[in-house]
Amino acid sequence: MRFINPKTDFAFKRIFGSEQSREVLIDFLDAVLYGSRGVIADLEILNPWLAPRIRGMKDTYLDVRARLSDGRAVIIEMQVLNVEGFEKRILYNAAKTYSSQLRSGEDYLDLHPVIALTLTDFVMFESCPGYLSRFVLRERDYLMDYPVEDLELAFIELPKFEKPLEALEGRLEHWLYFIKHAPDLTMIPPNWAAVPVLRQAFDLANRVNLEPEELEDLERREIFIADQRNALRKAQRQGHAEGHAEGHAEGHAEGQRQKALSIARALLDVLDLDTIAAKTGLSVDELRQLRSES
Repeated sequence: MRFINPKTDFAFKRIFGSEQSREVLIDFLDAVLYGSRGVIADLEILNPWLAPRIRGMKDTYLDVRARLSDGRAVIIEMQVLNVEGFEKRILYNAAKTYSSQLRSGEDYLDLHPVIALTLTDFVMFESCPGYLSRFVLRERDYLMDYPVEDLELAFIELPKFEKPLEALEGRLEHWLYFIKHAPDLTMIPPNWAAVPVLRQAFDLANRVNLEPEELEDLERREIFIADQRNALRKAQRQGHAEGHAEGHAEGHAEGQRQKALSIARALLDVLDLDTIAAKTGLSVDELRQLRSES
């Protein structure tokens, strides 16, 4: 058997957000949010596109969006690349999901809580040793919870989960191992096949069950992610090397500027100008000038 990589957006949506995924998603969310206590009785998988209610607002397209049987909304994102502004995007999507519930004439009491669950293939919180972290509104000095816990941000940092197959404990660890290692497996691990939801997840991830067009879409996405990662690595290496050399010849400040310019040149065809500016410290006007000279 060969399994697709759940960390790509296409595969993640297929496994956890398709019409066939309801039982899989229930089990996964119950493991993440409630310690597999069977709290989630049922859910409805919704269209991941969240249309703006106000003209001029950005469209939002999530990996998975669901409504639990108690009315609680859950939005899920699988993020592979650590891009500038990602932390703000999470807040924006959570706030938009919360505010978009009400229509004209409806009461604030009709609002249901929103949980934004984000899985990252990179470390977001260096000072936090655990792979699962959950944020709610809290008073800064006295650590008092806000009276209404309607917004929660939950994060799973996959690089921090390092348990081997034989040491797994609990359903959450099984799910995280599946998400991290499914492409490396050639068969369903012993005893996993006896668990219906895990077996279903592997069936959804089995390449043999994909149409040729789906495999082509998946491969294009994997190539795109690899190209983005390699472009960033190359730009950073090239900028470091050139900046180091220029630093010896022209002084530290100019050397740092040359390093920034070198990184920017390598990223002009890969990222937008605002993101490049944030990564290099150069202004958008400088980047426009650099692009015109290329």
